[in-house]
Amino acid sequence: MLNTKHLEDLTTQVRRDILRMVHKVNSGHPGGSLGCAEFFVSLYSEIMDRKKDFNMDGIEEDLFFLSNGHISPVFYSVLARSGYFPVDELNTFRLIDSRLQGHPTTHEGLPGVRIASGSLGQGMSVAIGAAQAKKLNGDKHLVYSLHGDGELQEGQNWEAIMYASAKKVDNLISTIDLNGQQIDGSTDDVLPMGSIKGKFEAFGWTVLEIEEGNNINAILKGMAEAKSKTGQGKPICVLLKTVMGNGVDFMMHTHAWHGKAPNDEQLAIGLEQNAETLGDY
Repeated sequence: MLNTKHLEDLTTQVRRDILRMVHKVNSGHPGGSLGCAEFFVSLYSEIMDRKKDFNMDGIEEDLFFLSNGHISPVFYSVLARSGYFPVDELNTFRLIDSRLQGHPTTHEGLPGVRIASGSLGQGMSVAIGAAQAKKLNGDKHLVYSLHGDGELQEGQNWEAIMYASAKKVDNLISTIDLNGQQIDGSTDDVLPMGSIKGKFEAFGWTVLEIEEGNNINAILKGMAEAKSKTGQGKPICVLLKTVMGNGVDFMMHTHAWHGKAPNDEQLAIGLEQNAETLGDY
């Protein structure tokens, strides 16, 4: 088993970043961000083959597209702590003149961000297009994307999912964050989707499951398996079973913190549960 202490320390620090960012402006989406912290840390630290210097073309490196862009706090934290921009810029989250808006944008040229996201359900189409472009350019690198389970209630996803299998986009690994929660309640209460695994398989995708989506070793193992399945004529779907609000006990297993910032007392509790490991911004 890989020694993941450095990744665990980074994950803890990322959680602190998330809590402090949304608390400062009393706005943002901490629940899903906390739940995906291990995934983002693993993706940018160990999984993706990425260049040190960012450019929008992304030629000869792996690409990542965030479709459920409201979990921008975790995205920004990991990008900053991966060297894309100064960590202290996290202090500007959601301010009017900041590059770090509530949903990622591209017009300010924030390194690490290749698509803007507002309305959900569009990232799959972009990721497929980028994957096809890599094939056309003879680039053997992969395209990764992340989507919320509630996001799959929107129809454009399924047009894209159908297209990807029909066109054999087998250099794409799309991960679905299965936390079972969305802003109005549980996904089963809001709009049940039945078997997401069965749906992707019916649409011609190879589907893998990571049962412990907040366990770094499980993520690394599962994503390595996903990578091994590329190039075989089918796009890859990874079902990542996470806990919304993971790492902060009162935020876990509930939709209540999907889009709600902690107050001063709640922030203090959350920070106490996630020790400062790499230095706060």
